[in-house]
Amino acid sequence: MLHAFPSLTLTVQIPSHFLSKYQNHHKFMPLFLSKSFLFLPTRPFSSISNFTSYMMSSFSPPKPKTRLRGVVFDMDGTLTVPVIDFPAMYRAVLGEDEYKRVKAENPTGIDILHHIESWSPDLQRHAYQTIADFERQGLDRLQIMPGTAQLCGFLDSKKIRRGLITRNIKEAVDLFHNRFGITFSPALSREFRPYKPDPGPLLHICSTWEVQPNEVMMVGDSLKDDIDVVFNTFR
Repeated sequence: MLHAFPSLTLTVQIPSHFLSKYQNHHKFMPLFLSKSFLFLPTRPFSSISNFTSYMMSSFSPPKPKTRLRGVVFDMDGTLTVPVIDFPAMYRAVLGEDEYKRVKAENPTGIDILHHIESWSPDLQRHAYQTIADFERQGLDRLQIMPGTAQLCGFLDSKKIRRGLITRNIKEAVDLFHNRFGITFSPALSREFRPYKPDPGPLLHICSTWEVQPNEVMMVGDSLKDDIDVVFNTFR
């Protein structure tokens, strides 16, 4: 479920000799992930603004062995304030009874795009159109998350690249870029297949930047999409 101020999760490189000191200072609970660590804060960032404050804090850890080369962001609920009524959209696509059944089987969240992949072409087209209609209704209300511009400026000052992966449509990404004057490159929308949580989009960005996956941080508000894509990348 998305909230007005969603919790943010991230992956970040931490050298092993510094892990204990870092955890005591930030109260993170680490899970080992290949050459990276996945950190789920016991008190999650309530907004991108809080994440910005964290990134720009005066606390300076020792330089990691692997330099952070880029940050890849989710869009809806991370860079933008959530405006789409997802339960209503799911009901419109699935019908009330099917929605209740699928929701009961997937208490952590419904992957509607994955769910409709097995449908017939005609049913898929209708479902995609319904989803796109809900997404377009939210375009007029599109709002940037507080702190986003400051964070992007900070990353630019450190020469850290910014990318974007979203399951929203390209029209929404283009509007975000044009309305707020902040660009992410590459910016991969739903039209890029396969979409997250498949590792394809993240690996594509790493390839475009000519960096390794363990040199990149992923920031998002969804454990199902934004954390799974990282696990799948290192699987």
